[in-house]
Amino acid sequence: MSHAVYVDGQEGTTGLRIHEYLAQRRDVELLRIEPGRRKDPAERARLLNAADVAFLCLPDAAAREAIALVTNPSTCVIDASTAHRTRAGWVYGLPELAPGQREAIRRSKRIANPGCHASSFILLLRPLVDAGIVPAATAVSAMSITGYSGGGKRMIEQYEARPLPAALAAPRQYGLTLAHKHVPEMMAHTGLATPPILMPVVGNYYKGLAVSVPLSLQALGSSTDALQRAYAQRYAGERFVRVMPLRDPATLEDGFFDVQACNDTNRVDIFVFGDETRAVVVARLDNLGKGASGAAVQAMNVHLGVEESLGL
Repeated sequence: MSHAVYVDGQEGTTGLRIHEYLAQRRDVELLRIEPGRRKDPAERARLLNAADVAFLCLPDAAAREAIALVTNPSTCVIDASTAHRTRAGWVYGLPELAPGQREAIRRSKRIANPGCHASSFILLLRPLVDAGIVPAATAVSAMSITGYSGGGKRMIEQYEARPLPAALAAPRQYGLTLAHKHVPEMMAHTGLATPPILMPVVGNYYKGLAVSVPLSLQALGSSTDALQRAYAQRYAGERFVRVMPLRDPATLEDGFFDVQACNDTNRVDIFVFGDETRAVVVARLDNLGKGASGAAVQAMNVHLGVEESLGL
């Protein structure tokens, strides 16, 4: 069976990558809009309503406008913007979030694709909150480093300009207002009662993201072994989440963490480092794969009831 798929915003970084994932699939018919009609509401509406699955790779306001154009109740919309990630009536498109999430994605016609920083953070914290290791009232902070492709076309152009401006050669911290757009979903989908403090950093490399969360084991009354068990139990059998060995020997031997080791995969790697009193948990992914386009295609596969890894 062939499924009609339309990507609204197919010229953007996420949209282009979704096209790459789907272009080789025999079970997908990609609907395309003529370049001169990309802003034509009538043509966009026609294609959105002709699709079995429509991806929205648009800014938040444009994504909300696109939703208003969808009148076909059979069209499943997967929104890659932040517009609907905590909105009632929308299912969060992270199959590994919790038991039952896949079934919710399968049934829903409105799926919000997770953010890149948020995906790593939620996959780290949700199992610990659910297991009672991290109480919901805990004040949590996270450092996230990402490649510049996460900033979209404009940032990619800035970093690939030659000569490279000196300010872009070194890592740059941002989100200093503590109001990063991923924070609401990070709070909502972990069960935390307090907004986490997110400290994002963009580096002079194309892609690859890692979120690190420090935890006081002494304050939590827990251990690195308990953290490791919680992850192993939650992600047992998950094809796209790999729980690495406790205090990963390869990483410790090298002395440096490779933030790009999941690039060109749809995989998330989970790590626990620490001693008797302190821990750092880390999640690594490709910010254009499991952190964006790969996650969207995975959610589509779940919704359609096809092999979840198809095309990934």
